[in-house]
Amino acid sequence: IMLECGMSDRDRQALKRRSADLCKQLVVDELLVQSLQADSILTESMAESILAEQTSQKRSWRLLLLLPKRGPRAFSSFISALKETEQQHLSDLLTESPERDAERVGDSSLPLPTQEEVSVKRQRTQESMEFSLDADSPINTPVLPCTPDFYLSHCQQSYRMNSSPRGFALVISNVTFDSHAASDLDPRKGGEVDDEVLRKLFTELDYRVTVHRDLTAQGMRNCIEEFCRCLGHQTVHSCVVCLLSHGVDGAVYGTDGQLLQLDWVFKSFNNAHCPLLQNKPKMFFIQACRGEEMDCGVEQMDGPVRTSSLSCEQRDAGREGQGESQQRGALGIKPRIKLPQRSDMICGFASLKGTAAMRNTKRGSWFIQELNSALRLRSRDTHLADILVQVNARIKEREGYAPGTAHHRCKEMSEFTSSLRKDVYLFPKYQPQY
Repeated sequence: IMLECGMSDRDRQALKRRSADLCKQLVVDELLVQSLQADSILTESMAESILAEQTSQKRSWRLLLLLPKRGPRAFSSFISALKETEQQHLSDLLTESPERDAERVGDSSLPLPTQEEVSVKRQRTQESMEFSLDADSPINTPVLPCTPDFYLSHCQQSYRMNSSPRGFALVISNVTFDSHAASDLDPRKGGEVDDEVLRKLFTELDYRVTVHRDLTAQGMRNCIEEFCRCLGHQTVHSCVVCLLSHGVDGAVYGTDGQLLQLDWVFKSFNNAHCPLLQNKPKMFFIQACRGEEMDCGVEQMDGPVRTSSLSCEQRDAGREGQGESQQRGALGIKPRIKLPQRSDMICGFASLKGTAAMRNTKRGSWFIQELNSALRLRSRDTHLADILVQVNARIKEREGYAPGTAHHRCKEMSEFTSSLRKDVYLFPKYQPQY
């Protein structure tokens, strides 16, 4: 009975023999874990404990400790999961020895999968991808609701956020580019996954979402100008704008290869151009490269990290406005409250200035995956700036997986800028009773 409950000695030895290679190269993401769950190799609690580990190596190590205890089918299921997640080289590594191949041919207890079984398995994976879309984030996990107690204890110190809908969300996603006007811009495979993930996410967060795909630079301008003029902004408490495309530092590409300047986008939402959104949080998420430099990463050194830097603060503005304000005060004229040109904005960028952003052609971009995951799990009790810090932490841990290419083990670092005056809590699924 004990032998039937555990992995065969031969399979266990194969895992042990290649454990060092697996820990270094294995990518344990939700797609792989879901595949093992679908085969009843891992329980839900096991899957959660694996994915809760903070580094790829720790996730791999925890999985490798569990597999030998998960029955005689665990090894063959693991091999199938490796193939499904494009880690064929690791499945070859585990099954490459001639002795092992000979044993497999003569072992009727572990039959090789038939072509029909492989097709069914592949069909199930495609179906899973179609419905879950974003395999590296808990897309199937509903947005966790805010409690009434949390709302009551935080609503006074944060931006007002109780309108229904919370606001309007605009998603512009450029996936396919004009082969003549923009011949150097490849299709953004996986981009369609991102915009669908964002549509579902912000709909569930009670935003009225509009998705536009494949717009020229002028089409993007027209779309943004129309969105800014929407009278509905007057009765809601925030807005969201997501731009997904190829890009350079400070701009994103239209499908015609022309650039839309991000500074123009932000200016369109400033207090002068978009008065209906004055004093309301305006959230931007930019999934685009900000340069061509590939972040190859560096090896971490032992010891404390030095982060201190010198700073010297001065007033950038001159003294030209001082006399006017003194004169108004002397005349007894009470001036109207003035707002800065641009305020109450927060913008999350997928990558740092000058660097490239990573996108998986099947699962979507790293940044949108992690943003989706963090907002679903943490917006119930965490304000947006802290959520973006958590996204940064998750992005920092990720590595590219593309053996034999320059992208293998590449890195990415997201960042955000903010002119917020208060915390932005989305208070998901909570509507105050008046």
